[in-house]
Amino acid sequence: MSNPKTANVVIIGGGISGVAIAWNLAKKGVKDIVILEKKTVCSGATGRCGAGIRMQWGAEQNCLLAKMSVEFFENANEILEYDRDVEFDQGGYLIVAGNEKENEQFKKNIALQNSLGIPSKHLTPQEAKEIVPHMDETQIVGATFCQKDGHLNPFNTTEAFAKAAERLGVKILKKTKVTGIDVKNDKIVGVETTGGYISTPLVINAAGGWAQEVGKMAGVDLPLYSERHQILVTEPVELIQDPMYMAFSLNIYIQQTPHGSFIMGRSNPEEPRDLRQTSSWQFLHEMINTCTTLLPPLRKLNLVRQWAGLYNMTEDAQPIYGKVDNVEGFWLACGYSGHGFMLAPATGILLTEMILGEPLSIDITNLDLGRFERGELCFETSVV
Repeated sequence: MSNPKTANVVIIGGGISGVAIAWNLAKKGVKDIVILEKKTVCSGATGRCGAGIRMQWGAEQNCLLAKMSVEFFENANEILEYDRDVEFDQGGYLIVAGNEKENEQFKKNIALQNSLGIPSKHLTPQEAKEIVPHMDETQIVGATFCQKDGHLNPFNTTEAFAKAAERLGVKILKKTKVTGIDVKNDKIVGVETTGGYISTPLVINAAGGWAQEVGKMAGVDLPLYSERHQILVTEPVELIQDPMYMAFSLNIYIQQTPHGSFIMGRSNPEEPRDLRQTSSWQFLHEMINTCTTLLPPLRKLNLVRQWAGLYNMTEDAQPIYGKVDNVEGFWLACGYSGHGFMLAPATGILLTEMILGEPLSIDITNLDLGRFERGELCFETSVV
C-alpha cells in the first residue's frame, strides 16, 4: 500500500498522545488523518515510561487533567473496544514527605485535590507504614495516599488507542520519518517524509522527546528541552507492595508491577539533554542507595536491567497545548515533563476540542505557547 499524498490532519509521533488525539478527532468525524511514526507505535517515551497514573498533583490543572484521564482509563477497555486488557491496576500512590516544609505543602495539595473530587488523604509516617510495611518510616515526616491512582500497561494502552483509531480510518505510517515541514506564507502546506511528500493544512506536533526538532522544521523555536531519565527493573518476586511509593524531595518512585518486578526511577538535574537514551552506572549507584535507605528489604533483590527514555521538559513542568499563532495550522501537544502518558486521554479530548473550536471540557487556554513570552508560567512542583 502506497503512502497517502494528501491528508486533512498529520500527527507527528506514534506515542500515546498521538494515537489518543487521532482517535478523538476521528470519533468526531474528521477524515483522512495520518500518524507519522519514525519507528513503531510506542517506541519512544511511552514504551520507556514508568507507567504510573496519579491524580495527586499540586497544580489545579494537572489534578483536573489527571482526574479526567483516570476516569477514562477505568473504562478504557470498553470505550476503546479493546480485545485485550490495558491492565489498569489501581493499587494507589503513597507519596512521602522528606521534610516538614514538604509535608505542609502536601496538606495544601490534599485540600486542593479534595475540593476537585479526588479522594486523597494525608497520613502520619505510622499510617503510611500500614500501607507499605517494608518502608523505613523514620526517613519521612508525613505522606499522602490516593487509592484510585495506579499503574497501566503502556504497550497495551497505546495499542488500544491505535487499533480504535485505525478502525475509524486513521492511517498509521510506521518507519516513516518526518524530514521537513513545508510552510508557505506562514501557513502549513505539507510535510516531507522518508515515504514521500504529504500535502496537509494541519500538523500536530506530538513528537515527545523530539518535539523541539519538529518545531524547528516549521521555523518555530519551542521552549523545550529533552532530558534523559533512567529506570531500572528487578527480578519478579511475590507481591509485597500494592501502591506506587514516591517521594519528590527524596527523589524516588518505585512500583511493583502486576507480574512482580519492581520498577524504579529518579531524576538528576545534571542529566544530558542531547537525546541520548543510554544507561549509566552513576544512576544505578544512586538508585540503589535511595531505594535501600527508604525500603530496606529490597536490597535482597536481583537487578535485571536498566534503560532510559526522554522527558520533554518545559520550564514550569506543564505541557504546551494549542496552536502556534504565527504558523497557521501548526498545533502542539508536547512538553509533558514526564507525565504525558498519564494525561493522554485528556490530551486527546482537549486538543480535539481546540482544533474543532468546541467548548473546552477543562480550560487549558493558559497552557498555550504564549505563556512563556507573557511570563505567565503555571508551576508544578509535584514532580520527580
